[in-house]
Amino acid sequence: MTNLIGIIGERYENFVPHSMLEKSLDWLKEEFDFEYQWVDTLSIHNDKSILHDISGIWSAPGSPFKSLNGALVAIQFAREHNIPHLGTCAGFQHAIIEFARNTLNIQEAQHEEYESSSEVLFITKLACSLSGTSMEVKLKENTIAHQAYQKLHSTEDYYCHFGISPKYLEKFQHPELLISGTDQDGEIRIIEYPKLRFFVLTLFVPQSRSTKEKVHPLIRQLVHEAIR
Repeated sequence: MTNLIGIIGERYENFVPHSMLEKSLDWLKEEFDFEYQWVDTLSIHNDKSILHDISGIWSAPGSPFKSLNGALVAIQFAREHNIPHLGTCAGFQHAIIEFARNTLNIQEAQHEEYESSSEVLFITKLACSLSGTSMEVKLKENTIAHQAYQKLHSTEDYYCHFGISPKYLEKFQHPELLISGTDQDGEIRIIEYPKLRFFVLTLFVPQSRSTKEKVHPLIRQLVHEAIR
């Protein structure tokens, strides 16, 4: 059976992170035996069994999607079944909501982009948008991210307008999680679940740094883990 990576989200034709996401995977298909397909969030909301044949999940940027619940179901499925998972930009944000609801048991946890009137906003609009910026990320040694990069510093690109609310930052000092990448101000940029095979979340979009000769190491690691 062919290894299949599911890209969770609705594809936007002129959204550069989506085209670069596909290019990164296409370049790796020349080296690894796998396929990929977009899986829209409303389909997952209606029938999560469509996830059962997927060997890896990429929670994509580009929200708001049709169904926040569909995005969260895919993330929860990956986490509970130890399916290799990479969440980038919006995928990072959605995984934070999934963590809050299903690990912290804060069922009312919300994302401002979907429910701005909520009193429990774990994801809020950033005071300064990161869209179009590039920043250095410092990697924590002996983490999944560090093993993928094989170095301690990287420069990454951002397209996001939302991030973790400062009100809830202390919730992420949690035994299930590990903050494995921070920026120059100590802000969270990479989170991982260290007990899982590969479950990494980045607020940046790693695909923008991919080239045909050198696909971003986190994307390469996702594919490697999904097919082994």
